[in-house]
Amino acid sequence: MSRWRPPSPGSTAIITREGFERLKAELDHLWHVRRPEVVKALAAAAAEGDRSENAEYTYRKKQLGEIDRRARYLSKRIPALKVAEGAPGDRRAVFFGACIDLENLTSGETHRYRIVGPDETDAKRGWISIDSPLARAVLKKRVDDEFSAELPGGRTEFVVLSVNYEQEA
Repeated sequence: MSRWRPPSPGSTAIITREGFERLKAELDHLWHVRRPEVVKALAAAAAEGDRSENAEYTYRKKQLGEIDRRARYLSKRIPALKVAEGAPGDRRAVFFGACIDLENLTSGETHRYRIVGPDETDAKRGWISIDSPLARAVLKKRVDDEFSAELPGGRTEFVVLSVNYEQEA
């Protein structure tokens, strides 16, 4: 019996090729590198004697549980994902995988985003989920199109400055 639960109903099971390869590499790293390291450290901690007051043993058991939990999730999630290959037919409109520059019409700030799957979001890199309110609002828009998105700070107006499908790391 497993405690794995499917993603929330709104989660889209789509991913870029790079994201898919990263998840597979993470799973491989967990099983073949991290888990053996932690099991070895756990065995060493267990050999120290009384486990009830052994902080190292308790820490390693917790760490092993976290590794197993993540590996179990990835083992079930990876086969469920659909890899989006290549750019769409209309490269002038915003779709999955697009790198876009947006201007916030209220503040005048510009931001670059890449629309990716929920499993590969990264705020530091500007990678937003296709399920996010901003991505949902900008889908199918073109350069110079204005649109509004309901964000946590309230409704915000944007204009699309550029749409690009080149691979960006």
